[in-house]
Amino acid sequence: MRKCISFYPGPSKVHEKVPRYVLDAYQKGILSINHRSPEFEELFQKTTQLLKKKLQIPEEFNIYFTSSATECWEIIAQSLTEIQSFHLYNGAFGEKWHNYTKKLGVTTSHYQFEAQQILEVNNLNVPDEAKIICLTQNETSNGTQLSNEIIHQLRENYPEKLLAVDATSSLGGIKLNIASADIWFASVQKCLGLPAGMALLICSPQALEKAQSLGENNHYNSLLFIAENAEKYQTPYTPNVMNIYLLMRTLEKRPKITNIDREIKRRYKQWVDYFNGLDRFKMFIPNDLVRSRTVITVEADPTTIGDTKERTKSAGFILGNGYGLLKNTTFRIANFPAIKRTEIRKLQDFLMRD
Repeated sequence: MRKCISFYPGPSKVHEKVPRYVLDAYQKGILSINHRSPEFEELFQKTTQLLKKKLQIPEEFNIYFTSSATECWEIIAQSLTEIQSFHLYNGAFGEKWHNYTKKLGVTTSHYQFEAQQILEVNNLNVPDEAKIICLTQNETSNGTQLSNEIIHQLRENYPEKLLAVDATSSLGGIKLNIASADIWFASVQKCLGLPAGMALLICSPQALEKAQSLGENNHYNSLLFIAENAEKYQTPYTPNVMNIYLLMRTLEKRPKITNIDREIKRRYKQWVDYFNGLDRFKMFIPNDLVRSRTVITVEADPTTIGDTKERTKSAGFILGNGYGLLKNTTFRIANFPAIKRTEIRKLQDFLMRD
């Protein structure tokens, strides 16, 4: 199989040192350690400390390891939803979160807005019964985002409610104001540059207080059970030890999030200028204020989209398919930290010739 450069928005290109770190993990016996052992407890503690330092997560927040962002949806529904959840979304993944919560038997309400629309927080009508507001910071399906300012405004307008944020395609790529919300979660196969199979769940003291007041502890992944184990730097079930180790190793050499944020936004502007200069393509989201900085969504006619994906694949580049209803009219490009500047230039040079 020919090795290609992946610009797919998850799973995407992994950090270039991952192969070496996997070998190190094998040679050091990391892949065989018991998750109740002192060695694992040390790994857990060091990794969470590095996450707080490098991603500027407040010290009082707790970090937990889960299997996926989807599992985090379930944990939030089970352990943190008192009466009803309120969901804000403009794309497929936010809608999936809402629908998944309903399938679990939780009462939900929602507000759906257009992808091109700036969310007007002051115009929202959140029911009193909804004690938790669920939102997608970066909507991978269409390449949009909710800014730090909007999330902060939600916090200001609804200080008595929990805010839960899906940051799967942005955590580790842009600077997020973690203190503005109570629950953040993200899978590691995107901006964190790791193989799929693990997610991070980040909770404020207020989120844990809510979990304690609800007292839900009936599942293997109940938040109270997870938190109880995390106090000992352990997990309630056997975790993805290899990915935790890979996360620790990549974080050790990782620049601070302010530096990564600056570089990702520079690349984002370069991508926008680039596609604005090509006649056959255009940015799917014309409004810069709502465009994702980490997932670039490009629009063209179906024939051009299909031909471009085939030619780039033959040349050794993997573009992301359009998602859902956008499958035939868009492609997506990951603007994640693990992708090198030289790789971006190669893809841009090829598209210019194509």
